[in-house]
Amino acid sequence: MELAHSLLLNEDALSRIPDNKKNVFVFEWLRFLDKVLAAAQKSDIKEKQKRLVEQLISQISESPGPPTRKLLARCLATLFIVGDSFAMFDAINKCNELVRSKDDSPSYLPTKLAAVACLGGIFEKMGRMTGRSYEETVQSLIKSLKSAESQCRMETMLTLEKIVQGLGSAGLNSFKDVYKAAKAAMTDRAMAVRTAAAKCMYQLVNEAPFMATTELETVVSLCYRALDGSNYDARYAVAELLGNLSATALNPRPGFTPARSKPVKLEDVLSLLSAGFLRGGFGGTLIKGSNQVNREIRVGVTHAYVEFTKCMGGLWLERNISMFLNHVLDLVANPRATPTHVDAVYARKCVSFIIRSVIGGMLGEKAQIAAAKEICQIIVKQMKVIGDASADGSDSKQTAEITGSQHVLVCALHELGCLVLSLGTSASPLVAEPATGIIEPVVSVLIHPSASARLSASWCLGSISVALPSQLTPLVDRCLERMNKLKSSPEAVSGYSSALAALLGRVYQCPLGIPHAKGKQIFNIAEELLRTASQNSRLSLQRTQSGWLLLGALMTLGAPVIKGHLPRMLLLWRNAFPRSVKELESEKARGDTFTWQVTLEGRSGALGAMLSFLQHCRELITEDVIRRLLAPLECTLTMLAHMPAVIKMYGSHLKASAAMVRLRLYDVLSMLPPQSYEGTYTGLLRELVAEFTLTDNPANTTTSLLRAMCHVDDSVILGSWLQETDHKAVEDQFEPNRRVDYSYLQPNSASGSGALEHDAHSLFIRCPVSDPIPGPLPLGVAVIDSSVRLYGLIFPRVAHKHRYQMLQHFNECIRQAKSTRQQAVQMNIFTAVLCALKSLSDTKTKLGPDEVKKAAFDLILGALSSTNPILRCAAGEALGRMAQVVGDSKFIAEMAQYSFDKLKSARDVVSRTGNSLALGCLHRYVGGMGSGQHLNTSVSILLALAQDFNSPVVQVWALHALALIADSGGPMFRGYVEPTLSLVLQLLLTVPPSTVDVHQCLGKCLSALITSIGPELQGNSGSIATARLSCMVCCAIMQDHSDSLVQAEAVSCLQQLHMFAPRHVNLGTLVPHLCVSDHALNLASDDVTKDSGRYGISESGLEGRLFAMCDTEVDGKLISDIQDTLVSLLQTLATKSLTRWLNLLREILSTSTDSSSSPMEESMTDKGDDDEDEDAVNDAEEFTAPEQDVTHPTVAPRWPTRVFATDCLRKIIVACEEDPIHFDLEVAREAKAKGKTKADFLVLHVSELVRMAFIAATSDSNQLRLGGLAALDDIITRFCAVPEPEFPGHVILEQFQAQVSAALRPAFSPETPSDVTAAACDVCSTWIGSGVARDLNDLRRVHQLLVSSLGKLSSKKSQCALYNEAASTMEKLAVLRAWAEVYIEAVGRENSVEEMIRSTDDDELNNSGESLLTLVQSELPTLSQNWFYALKDHALLSLPQEYSNQLPSEGGAFYHVDTMSAARIHYRKSWPSILHALAIWLKEAGFAKLNKGTDESTCVEAMCNTTYHLPENTAETCLHAIHALLESAWARAQVAKDPVLYRELLNVMHRVFLSHNGVKVHLAVMDVVKCVITAAQEHLEFLAQTEESKSEALEAAKDVKKKALLPPGGEGGESGEIIPGQSIVFATLEVCLGVLSRRVPSLNPASQNAGFHGKTSPRVLTEDVAQLLATVVQTLTELPSLCSLAGSLSVLPTVFHLTMGLLREMSPRETENHATLVVTTCINCFKTLLSSRRYDGDKRLSDWHRLGDYPGMDETTLLYTVTVFIMCAPQIVNQHKVLVQSAIKAFLDCWKSQHIAVRLKCIQLFTTLVSKIKPEDSMPYIHIMAPQIIEYLYRASSQKPNTEMERDLLLNCINTFEMLIGVAEESKRLTLLTVFLPILVSYLLDEKTLQAADKISRKIHDESLGHLMKIGPAYPAQFRTIMTSQVELKARLEVAIKLNQETKSAMLKAQEKAKVAALPVKPTITLKTDFSSFA
Repeated sequence: MELAHSLLLNEDALSRIPDNKKNVFVFEWLRFLDKVLAAAQKSDIKEKQKRLVEQLISQISESPGPPTRKLLARCLATLFIVGDSFAMFDAINKCNELVRSKDDSPSYLPTKLAAVACLGGIFEKMGRMTGRSYEETVQSLIKSLKSAESQCRMETMLTLEKIVQGLGSAGLNSFKDVYKAAKAAMTDRAMAVRTAAAKCMYQLVNEAPFMATTELETVVSLCYRALDGSNYDARYAVAELLGNLSATALNPRPGFTPARSKPVKLEDVLSLLSAGFLRGGFGGTLIKGSNQVNREIRVGVTHAYVEFTKCMGGLWLERNISMFLNHVLDLVANPRATPTHVDAVYARKCVSFIIRSVIGGMLGEKAQIAAAKEICQIIVKQMKVIGDASADGSDSKQTAEITGSQHVLVCALHELGCLVLSLGTSASPLVAEPATGIIEPVVSVLIHPSASARLSASWCLGSISVALPSQLTPLVDRCLERMNKLKSSPEAVSGYSSALAALLGRVYQCPLGIPHAKGKQIFNIAEELLRTASQNSRLSLQRTQSGWLLLGALMTLGAPVIKGHLPRMLLLWRNAFPRSVKELESEKARGDTFTWQVTLEGRSGALGAMLSFLQHCRELITEDVIRRLLAPLECTLTMLAHMPAVIKMYGSHLKASAAMVRLRLYDVLSMLPPQSYEGTYTGLLRELVAEFTLTDNPANTTTSLLRAMCHVDDSVILGSWLQETDHKAVEDQFEPNRRVDYSYLQPNSASGSGALEHDAHSLFIRCPVSDPIPGPLPLGVAVIDSSVRLYGLIFPRVAHKHRYQMLQHFNECIRQAKSTRQQAVQMNIFTAVLCALKSLSDTKTKLGPDEVKKAAFDLILGALSSTNPILRCAAGEALGRMAQVVGDSKFIAEMAQYSFDKLKSARDVVSRTGNSLALGCLHRYVGGMGSGQHLNTSVSILLALAQDFNSPVVQVWALHALALIADSGGPMFRGYVEPTLSLVLQLLLTVPPSTVDVHQCLGKCLSALITSIGPELQGNSGSIATARLSCMVCCAIMQDHSDSLVQAEAVSCLQQLHMFAPRHVNLGTLVPHLCVSDHALNLASDDVTKDSGRYGISESGLEGRLFAMCDTEVDGKLISDIQDTLVSLLQTLATKSLTRWLNLLREILSTSTDSSSSPMEESMTDKGDDDEDEDAVNDAEEFTAPEQDVTHPTVAPRWPTRVFATDCLRKIIVACEEDPIHFDLEVAREAKAKGKTKADFLVLHVSELVRMAFIAATSDSNQLRLGGLAALDDIITRFCAVPEPEFPGHVILEQFQAQVSAALRPAFSPETPSDVTAAACDVCSTWIGSGVARDLNDLRRVHQLLVSSLGKLSSKKSQCALYNEAASTMEKLAVLRAWAEVYIEAVGRENSVEEMIRSTDDDELNNSGESLLTLVQSELPTLSQNWFYALKDHALLSLPQEYSNQLPSEGGAFYHVDTMSAARIHYRKSWPSILHALAIWLKEAGFAKLNKGTDESTCVEAMCNTTYHLPENTAETCLHAIHALLESAWARAQVAKDPVLYRELLNVMHRVFLSHNGVKVHLAVMDVVKCVITAAQEHLEFLAQTEESKSEALEAAKDVKKKALLPPGGEGGESGEIIPGQSIVFATLEVCLGVLSRRVPSLNPASQNAGFHGKTSPRVLTEDVAQLLATVVQTLTELPSLCSLAGSLSVLPTVFHLTMGLLREMSPRETENHATLVVTTCINCFKTLLSSRRYDGDKRLSDWHRLGDYPGMDETTLLYTVTVFIMCAPQIVNQHKVLVQSAIKAFLDCWKSQHIAVRLKCIQLFTTLVSKIKPEDSMPYIHIMAPQIIEYLYRASSQKPNTEMERDLLLNCINTFEMLIGVAEESKRLTLLTVFLPILVSYLLDEKTLQAADKISRKIHDESLGHLMKIGPAYPAQFRTIMTSQVELKARLEVAIKLNQETKSAMLKAQEKAKVAALPVKPTITLKTDFSSFA
């Protein structure tokens, strides 16, 4: 195939390859040519153009397939554009000839189609350059239409469209002919031809003036005829035409309007559209004999309204919103639109779709608010009409007005609710003024006579409460008040109760909730309604319905509200049903129709409330509750058996009420455990089976669950892809017919007819955000659905005998039913069977014996050959599920064989399709291993069926089954990949593009094949390369397909190819394609991020495109996918192109809501702050759409997108944390200045970050405010310590103090919700604690906000009880937490200032004025008290459940007794900081002044809480709090009174460090341990000092039960035994060993690598870890002091062992990375322990010398250790022969080291040692080291030091030898001086050398002279003797002394001169006035 990649077709290579691959070769050549020509210059192809044209034209006659002819046309057109156009006319003539050919044979068709396509390509690209040749071409094409086949008709219409588009106004002569041809094609029986004709007409509208003037009505009428019987594609194409035509007629292009024609008015255009909507055309309906409008026409016109508005633009809509809304809403007021209830529902959906699409999609927030006000005016007008009609008194007029107005109100209210929901808290202007607000008009509808209007108004109020949570409680109060006032009106009772139900049902969407008391109030009202229902027959029904509706809605508030009312609820449920069969019988005997209706409504209501209870209060459902609920349920089941007789007696209008009872019963039972009602199965199953087999139901109602029961992957054969589109709302009006065989799937389905009035209880069900309006299905369908679900649930528990009977009964029911009823029964039965099989699979239950299997198999076989596709699909699914459940290979083989036999013999489409899918489903559910033996036969049969070109339907089903087999086959399918892939490629090259389903199935098949090959696709073998190329070609064909679904399949396949063979997928061509299409998300974000940098996605506008989709898409799942993709892109790319991302986010956040420019487009062209973005701008232009004119303003980003943008901002900050340079301004500026390419750092954009956070934090959307405050908190945390290089001592955030305080101020206003205020408090504490604001005046701005919030602590009611009490708890605790954090920070600062003062002794620091602590000090009395209360609350709420009865009945200081569970979360977040602050305050204030009991309980509570598994920061805060408590000596003494406490505390510390890894936590643990040690030491001192200690000790000995913290004298006593579990020392050792072994694993005794002789790798410790280890060592040092002598001797070996081991690990040999702090601390530890004289009497003292035997230690550290040993240890130890020898060896080893530093340290330690110990003890060391020193000094006299280190070594040696002279005996001193003095003199320099000497030599000279000058007076006799005997020495010394004196005198003179020069000079001008008196 590589030979195909050439400019000219390689005909030799083409001739050599097999015939079946020639078309692939040609296609690959054309693909290559298409890419080359697009980038070629005229000169590149000049020589070869003629030959190239010939080759291309010759290919037209080679019968090319659809994709090949498309490429061929494109290449020809591109060739004429790039090269010479001289051959163009020949090419056109040649194509015309081929078109005019009379050959009608099928073999000639591809050639003719190719010629037509080439004509289209040439005229589209060349346009007017084709001259007049278009006339002949148009005539040829139109003539060919007469005898053309459907493919040819479609291709011709597409070509005519391209001709019109390419020629523009130049082709006006022929446009009439094109119009006539298109008119005929518009009603073609082939849908693809209609679609193409509509597109052609669309272009004609754009180019031909007559279309929108003289022919306007004709074209509109033609469109309505084209819509009749259309499929989705044709319908949408016609709708686009109709919309464009209407817009062009109303707003013609310049020059389009004839001079004499009258301009078209908006009313005229709208009346044309309404005629189609209401009548299906002009002059009555198009469908004879029917008064109903064709739904296809109505849906088409619906789309047309939307397209018309889009064409006119958002500006036009804003200006004409009133007329547009009135017109559209009047459509449903017309009786023609609503002849039946179902039609009314569908018409309402259409109108709602129009309004939602245009207002929701095209208007900005400001315009939407205006639209909402306009809708309110319409509502007011409609209610006025109702009022007038009521006043008029005419029943017929009143009925007509009510009927018309109810539908208008439903649509208006639905749109108003959706608008307010989309606006969120931005909708607050709509409720600001009651007189002009939206609430009053909506509330007025609650007393409308129509139930549907009342329910819609209720739902709308619920939506308002979700958008504006502050309105929820006032609305509840208002409804309660009105209901009380209008209790005698049935409409008012019904309306206000439904409003309350809707409001209660939306509480879960309002995080702050409603006051708890409201629940109790509503429960009482509901109970009263039920109690008084029988008192007034006029109100009985409404009161009963309303009472139970309110109770059902109340259940949605959850267990905390319902718990207290449950006993009364159970009583209400029991009283609503007869208690025995006898009572039921007596009920039947009395009463009338009305009584029965009320009774049934009451029971269905009670069951509805029960269902709501089971759904929302699961934690209250116990076995006892279930048992008490079952009694009324069993009564209901018994009652249902008697209902047919009751209905027969009292009338059929009771049927609906009885059906509602059944629906509720089935739903309730579905929520209960099936085993709990096993006794009722017989009667229940009888009811269920009768329900869905339509035994008592004359209507042919079908379930809506069948589609859901089929596998989601089967959507391609069911056409349910439409469910994924935005048009689902209106297209659901009829089951979407499939594109291939155009057959309805469920003729009697209620699909899309959901409406609120079908079930009032749906007001409080939970809906997805993307579809907020509940749409319960009609009652008949809902009952069948519920019965099917329950049947599936209990089927696995039914005996096999009964299963067999039911399956047999199903077969019998199907056999007895006829025609359409049979189909309906069959659908219901199959849904139930599928549900049952699924339950069997889920519960791992077998189907049963052979007779059951056979009955089920017979049932399925009957449907496999059904004429209905969905039944065939369900049968295939059932067969697969059955095979899965049976699990018997023999039975599976029988099922497969049946299908094989059928497929081999059958020729009809039905059998072939059904059995094909059956094979696919068998493989899908049994898997490759279970069906492996059938694989060969299955694949071969399906491959053959897939080539049935006469039946695209068979191809679709066969290919779908093949894809299922390939997916499930796994490695066993690998052998069939090649033939299947070859077939897929051939089909893609030959199948007509109009059969989209086939292409889609081919895509799914290809996807399965790619998965099957898997990672092998990376290989280079011949077969793999061929397979990979085939996959790439297939993807290219699908990518070029006109249908979006096929393109999506292409992208999905490319995604898989990229995953398995990334090198072979060119993302450079794919990503730009994604940016200009709507399928960007089909490329998974992980693929995008892998190669995004390489292909420059960031410059192509993908991010902007995705952000724009966040606003336009309505599907919640899709928006979530978009956001995930954006986050993946951000994490990969944001740090590389910060400016671009920040500009994009800034534009999104800063664009005002009524802006008319796109932030995305602006960000594409925004050059930003840096020059390097110019490339990005240039690249972006390629993919940015041209600017739209002002009539089509782009909508500004809506608030959810802006909230997401704020989250992205925070994620960018997190992503930048990987590189510290992003938070270092100085380094970032340096990097920028060095001109690094694309150098961009976050710290350079701090001002933008603050600005964006400020914009978000001060917006009118609460969610955005929360996001902005969180972002501000992050910015402060990350940048608070970043210094400003230009102003040393300052940080960069100081310049933003005003913005921060301005962002926080609005959050503390009284009307702000609690969650926003709580978030602002957190930011306040972060800001104050960050230390950015140094000046207290600056701090006061934010501090004042916190002071103002303190008022909320005292107020019992928060914000007039707008929200739940838990919201008040959250707010108050947030205030306390913020103050606590500020106080902690203030005390920390104060302590650090005091330390600074102590360290500097600078009095000025002490008078620095106010500090942060002084600001807090005044509030501390109030705060400390509230902190106490908060901690007490937390302690109570932390009690286990079994102690709940001990909680105070009135609640706590900050929580309400009824909202404890909600309050716990807030306490959990706040208590650590509060505890820490309180601990510090107690320490500072002094414990002794306070109530001890409270303190102790608080402390104990704090310590207990540390045992929980807490987050790191919480654990750290707790530990700091305990530390702060124990820092007080009084507190330590109090806790010490209970000896168990400290041991338990140490055990807690042990657990804390085990469960937390953070160094900060471990440091805090050690701080607490140190406090415990201090407490123990103080206790020992107390015992020693107290005279009573002896008597206490005696008492302790007598009373063994009484235990002290430590025994007198310390732990261990006389025996020295340390008892685990009772010892503080042992517990401390546990903690210390744990920390050491965690940080230095080789110290762990349990480690496999234990033993300290192994080589240790160098450790580079962080500062914190080093500090931690040092603290542990310090703690270990203190432990012996807590023990008696015997006890300390028991502990010492462990302490020494750990310390020496750590020392060795911290200073390994031959490494330079030593932990200096740890090493120093260890050595100090030895010094402390060895210096203690308490061990002098120890018998084992002589063995102590072995403590220093730790090989592997660095020599310097070892020498340090040995020196400390000898200096500090008792004499018996340091004189031990072994230790002395070891020490001498250590000194010698160090002295002989190659490193000067080691030798220097050696001589220093030697000097220290000799000076500190007795002279007689030092002699062994002197005898060894003195000769070494003399030798070095001699050597140094000839080899002078070159470095400062060598100089220091020499000078230290001189000092040491001088000291040795002083130590030596008098008799030997002369000898030593005789050696030493010549050496010193040899270091002296003469006059010449001294002047030229370097610093090192001069320093040695000066030091040597100084020593000589000291030695002379010290030892005069010896000095004189030596100098006299050695004259040369004396001469040199005298010269040196003389030079020294001269140098000193010269220096004195220089100093005198400098002093004189520094004196002030006398002024030359003398002042005459004396100013001395002014001093």
